[in-house]
Amino acid sequence: MAVRSAKHPLSATNDEGHAHRSVEGSIQIVDATETGNSLSFPDGGQGAWLVVLGAFFGLFVSFGWTNCVGVFQAYYQAHQLQSESPSTVSWIPGLSMFMMFITGPFVGRLFDNFGPRPLLLAGTALHVIGLMMASLASQLYQFILSQAICSPIGASMVLYSSFNCVTTWFLKRRALAMGITASGSSLGGVLFPILVDRLIPNIGFAWTMRTCAFVILTLLSVTNFTVRSRLPPHPKNVELSAFLQPLVDPPFLLTALAAFFYSMGMFIPITFLVTYGEHVGMSSKLAGYLVSIFNGASAIGRVLPGYAADKVGNFNISLLAACLSTIFVLALWLPGHSNAAVIGFAASFGFSSGTYTAMSPALVAQISDIREIGTRSGTMYAFMSVAALTGSPIGGALISAAGGSYWKLQLFAGSMLATGSCFYIVARMYLAKGNWRGKI
Repeated sequence: MAVRSAKHPLSATNDEGHAHRSVEGSIQIVDATETGNSLSFPDGGQGAWLVVLGAFFGLFVSFGWTNCVGVFQAYYQAHQLQSESPSTVSWIPGLSMFMMFITGPFVGRLFDNFGPRPLLLAGTALHVIGLMMASLASQLYQFILSQAICSPIGASMVLYSSFNCVTTWFLKRRALAMGITASGSSLGGVLFPILVDRLIPNIGFAWTMRTCAFVILTLLSVTNFTVRSRLPPHPKNVELSAFLQPLVDPPFLLTALAAFFYSMGMFIPITFLVTYGEHVGMSSKLAGYLVSIFNGASAIGRVLPGYAADKVGNFNISLLAACLSTIFVLALWLPGHSNAAVIGFAASFGFSSGTYTAMSPALVAQISDIREIGTRSGTMYAFMSVAALTGSPIGGALISAAGGSYWKLQLFAGSMLATGSCFYIVARMYLAKGNWRGKI
């Protein structure tokens, strides 16, 4: 049984009428939907695949960099900010995630009005300058301004512009193109933590950050030369009230609440994974690889479940992923105190949370009218941005409240994931009119 399936601007329909899925965080795109399938999409060719190549690098250095925040949480606690509490330090990764999500609707509007070129240039400059300034930082406010505000704003401009441009070149092969593009973020999340971990002991923190900034600048040079939209800018005016209107629709409200609570629980393990590994006796070097293990498993979780969702339904797969995440936190992370348990949790939770990240835009597409998809996506990611901002500091405060132990943090994360799972169940049952079976 299929439910309301209005097509997302990032979705295309195949011969059976199923919607191909977009991935992580594409908020607002060029409005190519007014003439629908009559548009002539190249679906390949040198120009189209060069856009995919550039977008792959764009995701590698934007969301891929943000995915390694756990490495810096541990390093700052042990070095520059050792006098600060874990809760205070966690504002850096928390605010970084918040800026990546909350700027999506605004970047999307700028993309509609001006196209990708000015956004990519400005994003490159802000991302690189932010990291260069972080290399000079020594106080909390300096890290927040550089690494948690300036850099992620630039990364957001690169992230959404890259995604949006790819969608204008592909229709029938869009799922493949978007999958290749999205894999860049996972690969960046694997390699950047290893790079940081290897360079800091040899050249120090300051030059490690500068080296990473130079790597990012080099790859973004490719992105700036290759990523372009096939369609001209299409200016739109949207009032702030338009982002609140979707909340009167019960399926959307339930799905947004599910995303809020799930995100609240999801970002806590990501932020504190490295410090927890060290807490249970893992060497600093091995603990640094936990982020790479997490992101490697996340890459698989972003690809395989998408194919399954075509057969059994988006909400069914998302609900399963949310329940698995809850189980992994409460049944594996909470009682596990060995290296093997921590590594197993990093891989397992990476897979399940990767599924959630990849499926979220598809959920919005399934319950939204095509004319409202950009606005609704903006509202959804605003919910997630608040969770990303507040979850990590709350987790850090719970560590302090437990005298350095992590059990309160783990229980909080598990309860948030469980609450999110419950809202997914209610949303699914609402759409299915109480029927437990069927493709939803």
